[in-house]
Amino acid sequence: MDLDPRLLRYFIAVAEERHFSRAATRLHISQPPLSYAIRQLEDNVGARLLARTSRHVELTDAGQVLYREALTLLRQAEEVRTLVQRVDAGLRGRLRIGFVGSMLYRGLPALLNAMRAELPDVEHVLTELNSYEQIEAVRRGEQDLGFIHANPVPDEVHARNVMAEPFVVCLPDSHPLADRASLQLADLAGDDFVFFARAASPSYYETVLSMCVASGFMPVIRHEVRHWLSVASLVSQGLGVSIVPACLSRSGLAGTRFIAFEHEARSVSQVIWPAEARSPLQQKAVALVARQYPPAAAG
Repeated sequence: MDLDPRLLRYFIAVAEERHFSRAATRLHISQPPLSYAIRQLEDNVGARLLARTSRHVELTDAGQVLYREALTLLRQAEEVRTLVQRVDAGLRGRLRIGFVGSMLYRGLPALLNAMRAELPDVEHVLTELNSYEQIEAVRRGEQDLGFIHANPVPDEVHARNVMAEPFVVCLPDSHPLADRASLQLADLAGDDFVFFARAASPSYYETVLSMCVASGFMPVIRHEVRHWLSVASLVSQGLGVSIVPACLSRSGLAGTRFIAFEHEARSVSQVIWPAEARSPLQQKAVALVARQYPPAAAG
């Protein structure tokens, strides 16, 4: 059955005006094409829709049913058209965002609030993953955006630095050096260390290890964990010391002290997205990230 939306609109006009001439005027067409369109619609549905008299027309039982359904169909068609247009404009849809835990202290909540304000009809789906998992998910098209520790990315993935900040030493409250305003990394040569796991982020592992070696000692690595908050939590329990991104000092974790030390290395965060087939929504999201994290923040 061919229910042409144009024919349905013509039929609705006749049904509401109860008069072909008035309906034709309303539709800005002449009466003969309107009469032909109604006959075509009746042929398509296989039923008589209008009872014609010399003065006006009345809906048959079948016409009354079609009138109600036609209103619903045209309203739904308009809703679908509007939805498709908004998706095509990047104003509606589903944005899948991966992130490493440290981004919770590097402006990610503020970014999400800005996205919700500017794109209120977009569903944001967050998944905490390590950097390698995010790179692979973006490459495979399973994530639209990712926030990672700086890492090499394949050609299928674009990356942009969003923030760079120094590292700090993380000590338990009970540590003899916990009251220092600053210290030398060599002061911790005799301590047990908690490291961010090499498997979760080889670049972070090597950066922290290199800082220790440059300070004249090989750290005793007692524990390796996959999340920065887990690192700080183990430190707070007196199970070692660590070197962490400065953003962890904003975590508010009890039982820890974060102390500056002299070094040149920086903890760099990146946003990543697919290099190909970027949707309008992805483009808007990347632009929002660029506004939220201006180049100065990326170092």
